[in-house]
Amino acid sequence: MKVTDPIADMLTRIRNANFAGKTEVSMPSSKVLVEIARVIYEEGYIKGYEVEDTKPQKTLHVQLKYGKKNARIIRGIKRISRCGLRIYSSADKLPRVLGGLGTAVISTSKGMMCDRDARKLGIGGEVMCYIW
Repeated sequence: MKVTDPIADMLTRIRNANFAGKTEVSMPSSKVLVEIARVIYEEGYIKGYEVEDTKPQKTLHVQLKYGKKNARIIRGIKRISRCGLRIYSSADKLPRVLGGLGTAVISTSKGMMCDRDARKLGIGGEVMCYIW
């Protein structure tokens, strides 16, 4: 099945699996989705991710992370820049999610990174999603 917005589909699958208490969620893979999973992993919101070589398309498996007494690590995840409305931000106007408690995933000319890293490098880009 062809998905119009694969990034929104990925975030929705993660959000739904997280609320359902699942340990793993699978989705069709692409380079952009793997990069978003890498940033979310580096920020500590998920246990890990792996790409499985299946036919006709590779599959991305994301292992969700929970705290003590199965408390959710991901409280919320939201798509910002979408197909109909792209949101770009300069380096000095990068968003702070929940006053710095959350993370914004930014697509820059240096690759996908979190808002803190983009601020350190002094580069802006497309604001892909918020996660907190």
